[in-house]
Amino acid sequence: MNDRSRINLDNDLSERAKELACLYQIDEIFADRTLDVDHALQAVAERIPAAFRQPDRCRARISLHGKTYGPPVSVEAATSLSAPIVTPEGRSGTLEVAYVIDDPRTALPFLAEEERLVQAISRRIADAVGWRRFNRRGCDDGAEPESRWRTIVDLLLRTDQRLYSRFARKLMYHMCWSDVPGAREFFSEDGVAIRQEISGGSDNFPLTHIPQQDELAMSERVFAFAEEKLAERTVLALLQRWLQEDKASLTFRTLINLDHSLEDVTEAVRRFISLNPPYGPSVSETTDRALRVLLTRRLITNQLPYISAARRHVTVRDFFDLTGQLIIPKKSHGVIGGKAAGLFLASRILRAHAAERPRLAQVTAPKTWYLPSDSLHYFMHYNDMEEMFEQKYKPIEDVRKEYPRVIQLFKGSRFPPDVVQGLSMALDDLGEDPIIVRSSSRLEDGFGSAFSGKYKSLFLANQGPKQQRLSALLDAVSEVYSSLFGPDPVQYRRERGLLDVREEMGVIIQRVVGTRVGPYYLPTCAGIAFSNNEFRWSPRIRREDGLIRLVPGLGTRAVDRIGDDYPVLIAPGNPDIRVNNNPDEIARYSPARMDVIDLSSNSVETVRIKDFLAEYGESVPGLERLVSVYSEGAMRRKARLTLDPANDNLVVTFDGLINDTAFVATLSDMLEVLAAELATPVDIEFAYDGEQIWLLQCRPQSRSEETAPSPIPQNVPQEDVIFSANRYVSNGLVPDITHIVYVDAQKYAALETPREMQRVAETIGLLNTILPKRSFILIGPGRWGSRGDIRLGVGTTYADISNTAVLIEVAEKTGDYLPDVSFGTHFFQDLVE
Repeated sequence: MNDRSRINLDNDLSERAKELACLYQIDEIFADRTLDVDHALQAVAERIPAAFRQPDRCRARISLHGKTYGPPVSVEAATSLSAPIVTPEGRSGTLEVAYVIDDPRTALPFLAEEERLVQAISRRIADAVGWRRFNRRGCDDGAEPESRWRTIVDLLLRTDQRLYSRFARKLMYHMCWSDVPGAREFFSEDGVAIRQEISGGSDNFPLTHIPQQDELAMSERVFAFAEEKLAERTVLALLQRWLQEDKASLTFRTLINLDHSLEDVTEAVRRFISLNPPYGPSVSETTDRALRVLLTRRLITNQLPYISAARRHVTVRDFFDLTGQLIIPKKSHGVIGGKAAGLFLASRILRAHAAERPRLAQVTAPKTWYLPSDSLHYFMHYNDMEEMFEQKYKPIEDVRKEYPRVIQLFKGSRFPPDVVQGLSMALDDLGEDPIIVRSSSRLEDGFGSAFSGKYKSLFLANQGPKQQRLSALLDAVSEVYSSLFGPDPVQYRRERGLLDVREEMGVIIQRVVGTRVGPYYLPTCAGIAFSNNEFRWSPRIRREDGLIRLVPGLGTRAVDRIGDDYPVLIAPGNPDIRVNNNPDEIARYSPARMDVIDLSSNSVETVRIKDFLAEYGESVPGLERLVSVYSEGAMRRKARLTLDPANDNLVVTFDGLINDTAFVATLSDMLEVLAAELATPVDIEFAYDGEQIWLLQCRPQSRSEETAPSPIPQNVPQEDVIFSANRYVSNGLVPDITHIVYVDAQKYAALETPREMQRVAETIGLLNTILPKRSFILIGPGRWGSRGDIRLGVGTTYADISNTAVLIEVAEKTGDYLPDVSFGTHFFQDLVE
């Protein structure tokens, strides 16, 4: 992008930001119930010019119901725009905007965007003023009590006969269903056949056709009968309720019609809320429920388990708040994707249970912006990249080889201007705190296929000038998009029969939880937690006690499989039972490194915890709850004032956090509530900033059925035993093994270069495609799939080992500790699945 293009883009973004700010402030003016209509309209007229290119020369005037607001506009010396203001009573006024310029030859033309802005403002005025004026007609202090609802009905007869007839029919049904004396008999006359309409007729024969009546004449009969039989207050209450429900009808029509775009849906939600901010008009329970279900389908997902939970806990106002954080490409019909959907619903569920479980009131989710799921297709179409969709049908070896080229192709492509504008607005809202760009595909985090760790999540330090930060964000979004075509997700979809499904990739942009410590930015700690513990280190731990996998700093080392480091493991249902009890082993198998964001270099770095604490420990929030001091073979805690980070031998144990705070209890509450409401065990990601827990992700937990151990035959001759093990992830019997692939630990360790070690992983991947599926065993040193130092384990990925029947890790025993199999990581979840 050259300098001139960059300047033009910046100017366009600045103008669009002014227009959006104007619309938001107009909504706030009309939401202020301390202002009457006249003062509100005057304030709007005064606010409008600031949204235009030359606000000092711009004038706005509102004419409504014979009154004018704002300064007069001399059309002889101005370029002007106008838009009608249409209320339920019809065309009621005009909004006019003009540039007042001394010399007509220098008059500025209005942009197309400014024309749309004038039309949008006129609709907002109509929404806010029209129905308020209409409702006030029925409660005018000058009207006699007996005539209040008649005033409404008479006005409807003159202005909206469709609504007049509809309310009459509703009133007729109400009186018949409520058994108002004489109602059924009265409305059965003249062929109306109300009995048939109410009873539904016979099960096996068609209903009798009822000839179309004179709707207006029948409606008048209904209102006359109601005037005689029903109390004034009853009819008035019914009409007011139906008026409120009719206000929702436009929203219904927009949501039901699938031709309407995501932009149409968000505008319909905004209009609905603006009818009676901050929560929208008062509607019946059934109307409200229908709206929530339709909004869930249009904005989030069609999955029935999700919809069932969402309609209990998500309000229309929640959807309105969500739409304010959407970056919507033109003509988009997408949803926010699986990862975003899980977080959105989980945060609302926890909020709903905060009254009964007060600890949950302290749990929140970070500020988040969303690109919808079809934004990837919009991006690819804009760059003529549709042929990329054939990648998933290629042999997995070709997918793996071509993936680096695919990444660069995406990173070198351009974004449509409206997406650039939306991402720029997101950056303005998120400020200059570090952010994370995360995948949110339609299939991700769903019921039955979690796609754990298959797509990319990228941290950005988000430092420097705005244009530099925007360029980095665009680059990260394009790389996340490209991960849809990586070997791991392609193989994962192939394994689950999802290859032919049209997968869509949304993106979420989230503020990173944390604080600045020296040149670094990091949370106090982060991790993942599971409802079910699939690999218990003690017989006293039950499956339902769950598991927390906790690390200092960013949570990357909790979800990834690290070959040379260890997390702290906690069973929230039994937190006193720790993996290690001997002080030497606690020190040996504690976290040694952590991931942080280096603000000075704009990068994610891995630092040694001892070095970091020695230099910056005094600035770490709640340090005394994170560490213990290991000295003379004993592990003990110190108070904050007596801790000496530079000289004490500090070990990360989280003992203070576990024993002295509600941290574990809060996580336990979160797991219990979410599992109960979603009717499935859950897997959550979280961060802790020293004061509160932040929910980052929630999805159904991958799980296997609990089974009894298969009996091992007795008296097997020693020469027939190929290998044996006494620690395993799950019980079971694996028959029909045809091959064993064995990586010799000593020979692997003797390899001299990382490239030679990587060739071992590539060979394993090739064998994975050649050998019979689920009929071979892989045996190797250390941890399969380790990230980081591949000398400690063969650096395979999911696509390299997906067909194996048994995966065996050979690890040297040290003391009384047996190295864990990274249970709780994304890699472990693949094994469980």
